Amino acid sequence: MKNLLLTKGFFPEALLRPTVNYILQTQLPNGCIPWFKDGKADPWDHIEAAMGLSIGGEFEAAERAYQWLAQEQLSDGSWWANYLDDQPVDKNHRETNFIAYIATGVWHHYLISKNTAFLNQLFPALKKAIDFVVNYQSPTGEIYWAVAEDGSAKKDALITACSSIYKSLQCAILCAQELNHDCDQWISAYQKLGNTLRHHPECFDRTWESKERFSMDWFYPVLAGVMQDKAAQERIESRWKTFVENNIGCRCVSDEPWVTVAESCELTLALLAAGEHAKALSLYSWLHQFMDEDGGYWTGYNFRDKVIWPREKTTWTAGVILLAADALTEHSAASKLFIEHSELAVRNAQREIK
Repeated sequence: MKNLLLTKGFFPEALLRPTVNYILQTQLPNGCIPWFKDGKADPWDHIEAAMGLSIGGEFEAAERAYQWLAQEQLSDGSWWANYLDDQPVDKNHRETNFIAYIATGVWHHYLISKNTAFLNQLFPALKKAIDFVVNYQSPTGEIYWAVAEDGSAKKDALITACSSIYKSLQCAILCAQELNHDCDQWISAYQKLGNTLRHHPECFDRTWESKERFSMDWFYPVLAGVMQDKAAQERIESRWKTFVENNIGCRCVSDEPWVTVAESCELTLALLAAGEHAKALSLYSWLHQFMDEDGGYWTGYNFRDKVIWPREKTTWTAGVILLAADALTEHSAASKLFIEHSELAVRNAQREIK
């Protein structure tokens, strides 16, 4: 396939309808969206795929996806890291960024559907999830990456995960404000986390090797709105040549010859957020060479060996393909969710935590 250049107002419906259908056909009757047929599901990637359904106009299917989450939610507000046939794969840990992401998905769907009944129905599950996550914020502002079965925190934090939580907290606050619920505790946690991400790198990767070889650690603070404007542009420029392979995509890690479609799409969104529209348009245009006949996209490509790897087409990859196309074309009412991160969007966040 030749490079696909998108423009505002022209969503590639004919090209991407099979991608929406790929997610639909993989979704289970109970609403769960596994990675692929007979594969596992995890809460974060399940939501990423559900957002693709919302963009595709499949509101009923998207809402079933969120209802499945509500049904599977543990009494404390969390979910296990992975599920297979509605059963947790293991109970070793629960990841805080997976748990918080329901707020991003619910707000995204509400922006598109304007379904207040849906927002009211899902808000109790969202609230329990966000309250659970905020409970694991450290005194220095970072949020611990995971929680053991007994409820004890695994006391270290990840830049990528905390950036994702930062965006989810913003979405949770917007959901609460839309329904006139108090969310002062969430606003405080949001501001504190943002301050730590911006100014205290020593709070991350304290007990393991630095994750800076992962491209997500590079661009997620921009994608999530932690860094904006000039700071975002400088961060993107600092490692562009390290991670981006011309005419192929974004590497997953700096030291392996492997690009992934999902990271490339997320970087597309980060570029748009940083005001780098031309780079975003170019990067996204390279990715459709990895589309298969059924509308699914291959997860990754080893450009040294010139082979698709792994041989799997994940629903979350399909979901973020749709998210990036939506953002580039401004197709849906949620198209700017990952692009515009103004602090003013959180209407009650008046003070800056030092």
